[in-house]
Amino acid sequence: MASERRITASRLGRLGQLGRLAGGIAGGMVSEGARQLSTGQRPSFGDLLLTPANARRVAERLSEMRGAAMKVGQLLSMDGGQLLPPQLTEVLSRLREDAHQMPLGQVAQVLRQAWGDGWESRFRRFDFTPIASASIGQVHKAELRDGRQLAIKVQYPGIRRSIDSDVDNVATLLRLVNLVPQRVDFKPVLAEAKQQLHAEADYHQEAAALAGFARLLEDDPRFGVPAVIEDLTSSDVLAMAFLDGQPIESVSDAPVAQRNQVAATLLELAMREVFEWGLVQTDPNFANYLYAPHSGQIQLLDFGATREYPAQQRRALRALLLACADGEDGDVARAACAVGYLKEDDAPGYAASIVRLLRTATEPVHDQRPFAFRNTDLAERMSEVVIDMRVRQKFGRLPPTEVLFLHRKLGGLYLLLSRLGATLPVRTLLAPYLGDRAGDATSRAQAAG
Repeated sequence: MASERRITASRLGRLGQLGRLAGGIAGGMVSEGARQLSTGQRPSFGDLLLTPANARRVAERLSEMRGAAMKVGQLLSMDGGQLLPPQLTEVLSRLREDAHQMPLGQVAQVLRQAWGDGWESRFRRFDFTPIASASIGQVHKAELRDGRQLAIKVQYPGIRRSIDSDVDNVATLLRLVNLVPQRVDFKPVLAEAKQQLHAEADYHQEAAALAGFARLLEDDPRFGVPAVIEDLTSSDVLAMAFLDGQPIESVSDAPVAQRNQVAATLLELAMREVFEWGLVQTDPNFANYLYAPHSGQIQLLDFGATREYPAQQRRALRALLLACADGEDGDVARAACAVGYLKEDDAPGYAASIVRLLRTATEPVHDQRPFAFRNTDLAERMSEVVIDMRVRQKFGRLPPTEVLFLHRKLGGLYLLLSRLGATLPVRTLLAPYLGDRAGDATSRAQAAG
């Protein structure tokens, strides 16, 4: 369970936290250097900087600050280790599920500002211990006087005002202590972080996204989306119906057929988001999915990180996936250019490495054979390609930010399907969304059989 820590709301206070972080990193480097010298070693700057202790210092401080500071860490961890050192990427990735909770007094302050004095009279019960804590806010369970069970998302105070300065300050810190290679231009990621944080910090906007997904799925009983309680929702507080499903990981103990069915449903949902609706919930945190054993329903939570993908972009992504599955290397390279992974003037060695990486990442769709998500070394082989690229190519360009968010979505889905121990005919399941004639034929044959 997350520990309780008061949220620093002022800009100067948050800047001071980052300053103390920089001092702690410097002190850690001195201590580690002295230790290595005492044992006869000759430490390098990189070795001193990227110690486990310093990586933990970064993660802990960003977790304490939450908001934009924490989000920058999350976004930078999405590159899959291509640009950032693996030690730092691993620690930053933990920020997706690790945040301190704010104390009761701050929760009450936010609620009083949103609902006015005497707000407690509207509730039969309000649990001040949160059931979830993240980068922007935390969630509390409550019960109205009429018996309705609610989930109340309460935003951390000062988060919205600190977004732009937090992002800039964290970027400066990472540069100053060389935690991000100087060759890497991550300004687009930082600009995206600001835009994304401003969107996530507006709970009216999240409520609209939630309602949009509810409409898209209203005729599909396999999914549940919480209803928004409009009169209790503001820019700082989001009130929703409480869904009482179990953690989605609980399905991993179910029979094989049930696990595969749930996994196939999750994969189908992701494909509909990307290729059919062009509306993607890009936060893959396992906590955003629940499973109701009595109905078999998958319940969807948290729509703050929702992004739109226009038709042209979806067509480019579809073409890239099919090229990776069936095309020649030249086809993959051209499709990768259209998506933004490559530029026409990229060095041949770099282009070949990107093609290899994309082909490896898309192995589940290379043929109609079922793919066992748990029993595969795919992640390890992708890591090998990435390490080779870091060592040999020395590249310094991130994919477009919208593609990074898809990495986040699909990477999280892959981890979830692996956790469920799913074995799925991925090519067959994706056929309706890819315009894949071979896959469509297989689907029809299986349906007829």
